[in-house]
Amino acid sequence: MPAKIPWWLPQVGSGAERIFLTQALDNNYINEGPLVTQFETKIAALVNAKYAIATPSCTVGLFLALKALGIGHGDEVLVPDITFIATANAVDLCGATPILVDVDPATFTIDCGQAEKRITAKTKAIMPVHVTGRGADMSAVMALATRHNLFVVEDAAEALMSKQGSQYLGTFGQAGCFSFSPNKTITTGQGGLIVTNDEKIYNRLRPLKDQGRPTRGTGGDDRHDTIGYNFKMTDLQAAIGLGQLTLLKKRIERMKRNHELYQTNLGDLPYLSLFKFRTEEVPQWTDALIPERRDELVEYLKTNSIDSRKYWFPIHRQLAYKQPDDLFPQSILLSPQAVWLPSAYTLTDEDVLTVCEKIKEFFKN
Repeated sequence: MPAKIPWWLPQVGSGAERIFLTQALDNNYINEGPLVTQFETKIAALVNAKYAIATPSCTVGLFLALKALGIGHGDEVLVPDITFIATANAVDLCGATPILVDVDPATFTIDCGQAEKRITAKTKAIMPVHVTGRGADMSAVMALATRHNLFVVEDAAEALMSKQGSQYLGTFGQAGCFSFSPNKTITTGQGGLIVTNDEKIYNRLRPLKDQGRPTRGTGGDDRHDTIGYNFKMTDLQAAIGLGQLTLLKKRIERMKRNHELYQTNLGDLPYLSLFKFRTEEVPQWTDALIPERRDELVEYLKTNSIDSRKYWFPIHRQLAYKQPDDLFPQSILLSPQAVWLPSAYTLTDEDVLTVCEKIKEFFKN
C-alpha cells in the first residue's frame, strides 16, 4: 500500500511540459536539438554560469568533467565516503582511483582536514559532494585545491539553486554537475548537466559528449578531431525539463517551508537532531540524526503510512570499494543514525505536522 505521506513524489504532466513536448514533436526532431540548447541556456543563467552542457545523467556529467580535465589512469580523486556511489563510479569510469575521505559530522560533506592527509603525488582532483542541498565547505575546498594544485569538480546533484554567500553551488570549481533524476526538484526522467565558467573546458566537453565532433554533425562526413562518446540528452527530455522549470520557484518555496516546519516542531528534541542549512541553501530533503532506534522509527512511520529513507551505506563498506573502517570513524558512526524525513514539494503543512506528531508519539511510547 503506497504511503499517504511520501518521502518524495515527482510530478510530471503539467501544461507547460505538454507545450514543450508538442514543440519537439512538431519539430520532428526528438534527438538533441534546439530544446536541449534552450534548457542548457536557462540552467546556466539560473546559476550564473557562462556555459552548460546537458548529459544523460549526473554520473556521466561527472565523468565527462573529469575527462575534460585530463583525469585518467594512474590518477587519484578525493571523494567523500558518504555519498551516493555514483560519485565514486564516475571517477572509476575515467580509469582513475577514488580516494575515499571521512566526512564532517556537522554537514555529512567531505572533511578537508582528512582529505589533506590522503593527498599523494597521484592526487589530481577533489570532488566535494553537496549533500541534500547542503554545501561542502567550499572555502576550505578551494583553499586545499590551491595549496596542492588540484582540480575541483563539484557533485551538485542535490544542490540546484543552493548558494554559499552570493555564489551558487556548482560554480566554485572548474566544473559542477547537477542531476535531474525523478527525486530532484526538477526532473527530465534521467538527465544531468555540467556547468563551467572556463571556455577551454567547455570546448573540450562538447566533442567529448558527441563522438569527438566539435559541432553537431550529420553522421556522415563529419570531422572527428578527438575521441568522444555518445552522451547526448534528447529534446524530449529537455521539453520535460523546460516545463518543470516553470514550477521551480514554487517547489523551492514548499521545500523550504517543509524544513522550517520540521525545525520548529522537532528542533529541540533530545532524541533527534536535524541537520542545519544556511539561509541561502535549498533543503532538497530534510535529514536527521537519530542516535537510537532509527530503524524502529522508520518502521513505525511506515505502519502509519509515512515514508522515509535511510541514509546511504558508507562507500568504503560497499563490496565494490571495500576498505577497512579505520579511516572513517565519522562515516561508520553516523550513517546508521541518519534518515531523510518526508520532504516532497507535494506535501502540505498538515502532512509535515503529522510526521512530527508521529515521531514524538513514537519516542514518547
